[in-house]
Amino acid sequence: MASVFITGSADGLGQLAAKAFIQQGHQVVLHARNAARGKQALENVPGAANVLIADLSSMEETKVLASKANALGIFDAVIHNAGVYQVARNSVGAEGLPLVFTVNSLAPYILTCLMHRPKRLIYLSSGMHRQGNPNLDNLPVGTRKGSSHISYSDTKLHDVILTMAVARKWADVYANAVNPGWVPTRMGGAGAPDNLEKGFETQVWLAVSNDPEARVSGHYFHHKRQEHYLSAAKDISIQEKFLALCEQITGVRLEEGNS
Repeated sequence: MASVFITGSADGLGQLAAKAFIQQGHQVVLHARNAARGKQALENVPGAANVLIADLSSMEETKVLASKANALGIFDAVIHNAGVYQVARNSVGAEGLPLVFTVNSLAPYILTCLMHRPKRLIYLSSGMHRQGNPNLDNLPVGTRKGSSHISYSDTKLHDVILTMAVARKWADVYANAVNPGWVPTRMGGAGAPDNLEKGFETQVWLAVSNDPEARVSGHYFHHKRQEHYLSAAKDISIQEKFLALCEQITGVRLEEGNS
């Protein structure tokens, strides 16, 4: 039996993945952004071991979430599923940073840095990452903090960059990115054309399967198949620039080497 923590698992793909894990006999800890959604999450996912509450639009709450997760022990797998898409251009989180950046990019970074290192890490990206800005010159640091515009595509590229950096630095962890496809969730919309089941089964497979194809690191998957991703995410200089900027913004550092 594996222990799995899934961010953003009150609904959508995170909730469906949680149900699949429980059906397979694994232990699942959910996450929701507030207590009301946490209560609903436990009601909607019978058999879940626990739910942790934190609003990922706040860096400070995300740091506290890492402490709450660590108090439960070391997870076998962590799935960074939480994300936002349709937010107004001027929407900001608790620290005045773009909301889409704080939730989609910084939260996975902070949790990766501060949580006990699991055996497997899965980061939810998107095919839209290919339209992201690999120069990273729009990240909200210094004088750009209040004026930067970061798109959803940018943040999904950040997730791939983070994945590849972690895979390179942590040889004792399987770290991979997943494109779940455009599926009919609340985020994707009812008219989304992709297969909903295939939208979550790759995360589940990467988190717990002993298939040799799943026990790999530093890859980008779509429907259990490795796919090409934007080549800039492989660039070590871009990875290091991204990590340095995230450290500057959050105050937390990704540790080097094996645990």
